Amino acid sequence: MMVIFFSLLFMTPLLYYGCWWLFALVFLFLFFFVFNSVWFTTFFSSLSYALGGDMISMCMIFLSLWISFLMILSSGLVYNSRNYSFEFILVIIVLLTLLVFSFSTISVFLFYIFFESSLIPTLFLIYGWGYQPERLSAGLYLLFYTLFASLPLLVCIFYIYNLAFTGFYFLISINCNFYIYLSLIVAFMVKMPMIFTHFWLPKAHVEAPVSGSMILAGILLKLGGYGLLRCFSFIYKYGASMNFYWLGLSLYGMLMVGVLCLSLTDIKSLIAYSSVAHMGLVLCGIMTLNYWGLMGSLLMMIGHGLCSSGLFCLANINYERTFSRSFFVNSGMLTLFPSLSMFWFILCSNNIASPPSLNLLGEIFLINSVMGWSTMAFVFLSLASFFSCCYSIYLYSYVQHGSVYSGFVSLGSCSIREFILILFHILPLNFLILSVDFITMWM
Repeated sequence: MMVIFFSLLFMTPLLYYGCWWLFALVFLFLFFFVFNSVWFTTFFSSLSYALGGDMISMCMIFLSLWISFLMILSSGLVYNSRNYSFEFILVIIVLLTLLVFSFSTISVFLFYIFFESSLIPTLFLIYGWGYQPERLSAGLYLLFYTLFASLPLLVCIFYIYNLAFTGFYFLISINCNFYIYLSLIVAFMVKMPMIFTHFWLPKAHVEAPVSGSMILAGILLKLGGYGLLRCFSFIYKYGASMNFYWLGLSLYGMLMVGVLCLSLTDIKSLIAYSSVAHMGLVLCGIMTLNYWGLMGSLLMMIGHGLCSSGLFCLANINYERTFSRSFFVNSGMLTLFPSLSMFWFILCSNNIASPPSLNLLGEIFLINSVMGWSTMAFVFLSLASFFSCCYSIYLYSYVQHGSVYSGFVSLGSCSIREFILILFHILPLNFLILSVDFITMWM
């Protein structure tokens, strides 16, 4: 991980010379260098006393590097309008560094520090490059929802240090009770987010710039799932008797959010609410605490990170030309941008979990896991899958078909950068299924 940290540190001087695209290219080379040289096949990585990782760490770090590279690629408007482009890249570097440290630490206290620190650059992205004045309230929602749930987690971490004399995941051995259990998991549930703690997410997504939406959907929601996977490694015995509450709530939430999505008229809101439904399924998989559930949750987190980020990029391509997120203004785009229609179709299909996407394999694992926990969950799973299909088709058909808004005078065509951006979401999402045996290496 020091390789990534020092690479990011020494890449910063490139910004002083305005080398935006050279910087993006170096970012891409950094991803492939790390991908081909740094692999954690065991948890003990000889990095330092508190930094290490395993395969789930590596999956999340690769996803962070890839999404960060795509964030730079998607923010051509920031570069073209000279909208504090140096500060923008600097915020991305700081955020990526904190995320890499979050995923590579083996100490629960250090994970908390980096987990909370990643809020600050995210707030800078929303406040600095957001579109509407409402971004102030969106940032406050994000901050206070997360901090309110995180205080019990901090107190519980100190209690664990006092009780077990260590903060390393694999050395903690405690007699868990209801208060420890609740304190450890609620902060991560708010971050995922779970239904009824999700109200900060649509506001943050709608008001954030495209790069903020990408990092929120692609990585920051996954911090919650990653934290749950780590914490259940030492509280699983107590969790096995209490998790059915959260399973039932998440199954209900998936169904309700699916129905709600059919009544939305804002493109970014619909994509944000679909994230709540998908992360509800991930939460169900983690809470079952069986092999299929844990494997499926990791696959679903990677697949959803790429798919949701790609949909936000497509929504932003429309927004940069129509200056609206409304379905009523963005209808009939098939006649204006026929070349984008295929990308819309592929990503909306992947959002339903169509083959050969990672979402399909993740959902197969997760549905098997939840059905193994209780066959009665079949009712909620089938209805949630049906409504997921409905709102994805609704999104595609409303945006691509229908009459074009008469107020348009002229719209610019799409650039090569935008095609490459969407393609870099679609390729890993649909071709990683050819080699998913890597996810079994962390169990």
